[in-house]
Amino acid sequence: MKLTFYGAARTVTGANYLLESENAKILIDCGLFQGSSFCERHNFEPFPYDPKIIDAVLITHAHIDHTGRLPKLYKDGFRGEIFSTAPTKNFAEHLLIDSEHLLNKEAEEKKMPALYSLEDINKTMELWKTIRYRQKFRIGSAQGGIEIEFFDAGHILGSSFIVVAVDGKKIAFSGDLGNVATPIVRDTENLPAVDYAVIESTYGNRVHEDLERRKDILEDVIEDTIEAGGTLMIPAFAMERTQDLLYELNELVENGRIPRVPIFIDSPLAIKLTAIYKKYSQDSDYFDKESLALMRKGDAIFDFPGLKFSLTTEQSKEINGVPPPKIIIAGSGMSQGGRILHHEFRYLPDHKSAILFIGYQSKDSLGRRILDGEKKVKIFGEEVSVNCRKENIGGYSAHADSLKLLKWLRSAEKSLKKVFVVQGEEDQSLPLAGKIMDDLAVEAIVPSMGDAVVL
Repeated sequence: MKLTFYGAARTVTGANYLLESENAKILIDCGLFQGSSFCERHNFEPFPYDPKIIDAVLITHAHIDHTGRLPKLYKDGFRGEIFSTAPTKNFAEHLLIDSEHLLNKEAEEKKMPALYSLEDINKTMELWKTIRYRQKFRIGSAQGGIEIEFFDAGHILGSSFIVVAVDGKKIAFSGDLGNVATPIVRDTENLPAVDYAVIESTYGNRVHEDLERRKDILEDVIEDTIEAGGTLMIPAFAMERTQDLLYELNELVENGRIPRVPIFIDSPLAIKLTAIYKKYSQDSDYFDKESLALMRKGDAIFDFPGLKFSLTTEQSKEINGVPPPKIIIAGSGMSQGGRILHHEFRYLPDHKSAILFIGYQSKDSLGRRILDGEKKVKIFGEEVSVNCRKENIGGYSAHADSLKLLKWLRSAEKSLKKVFVVQGEEDQSLPLAGKIMDDLAVEAIVPSMGDAVVL
């Protein structure tokens, strides 16, 4: 079989891998490239393969850097099948619609053609099939086809790592692996015996704070901002990060660990995605035991006193009239767009206020520039002073750190022949490759865009 890396090679986003055998051609993920501009030029370039000859696409999870170019794939001729878990399909539809709006708005401003349309999204969803974890299925002929099995990656609800068997060899695609003891979702399953692994490295050279430590930091940041009489801004991805925050804030509020102040979820997308979490709230295939037990006892883990959902534009504007102290959770997670920009424009200059980053900030994103200490940034074309406190909690990442990544590989150590390190900037992927070779004595390669290997 032949494996070619068409995305997320020496960079975090744009996951897209082509696996070819004599009988079938499949893609694993088809993600959007994201960075300083949501409208990255790579997204508008023709696919380096013919979409018409792709038999199937396997989707590890719903995040847009793994699904965002699927409608373009359809638009350019793909008519095969798409496979994922049911929550992934539900989430992806909302995320793709939201992405279409943002992409086309920016494309119009830059006088570029639309990447895809809502009709392309609808047609893409018609090709989408759902499967459960550990439900083996085949693509191609019964004898010479490809056997596929999805396992729980523990990253977000419905996330998967995928094991593909071809010609007597097995290769695993990690997708994004979850952090240790992530709230709500189940822990990452062990990697079964495989010959090859394609592993993410977003935090391949980092060790996160532990779960209790990150909750303590969150509590401290909230208390300090409330005491100062300021506004706490939390740029958060609508998918998973917002729901994890709600889970932890629910506990802090109900146990009296933080003062009761207004807490706003200012993200229509996050509100819609939270409803999908509720849809699967009784399914033990997706939620961890602790969350299931709480919900079955009647604890609404995504609702608590003081929490307000701002669905409409008018409701969002009304937040301005609520005096501090208050907490605002809004998208996008890297401050590249969305309602968080309006709040940052208003409160970044305020010495009493604070901004808390709880997720990865890609290179050149506005979030990264604020976190790195720039004193002035441009928002809506105007220069804004950054006088508020800046805080960061790496432990809230839904990505595994280097210790967790190595642990995941170690369960297949005896069978592993080679590991390909992807989905990370070089300062993360190269050190992880070195650790894999040192600790596991397994060859590890950091491929570049377009590299191909015969396995």
